[in-house]
Amino acid sequence: MSIFLVQSVPMYSAKKIIQIIKSITARKIFKICPEVKEQLWGGEFWSDGYFVNTVGQQGNEQSISNYIKNQGVENYKKLYTQQLSLFR
Repeated sequence: MSIFLVQSVPMYSAKKIIQIIKSITARKIFKICPEVKEQLWGGEFWSDGYFVNTVGQQGNEQSISNYIKNQGVENYKKLYTQQLSLFR
């Protein structure tokens, strides 16, 4: 899972920002490690989906950062525990 906290000007839509991030990061990774592209299904680095949420001027950067860092932690712990139980 990849999570980005991005600050932008209002002239760019969230969709456009996601497209730019996905494009730049995929090109960089394929340039650094070209063998990755051969190992991917269909040669695509990113899936088609994404989630975007916006925050107004009054948003607290620290609380947003903490929220992002803790995304999926509980689900991950639950999944990890279930997987470990398979080997007991």
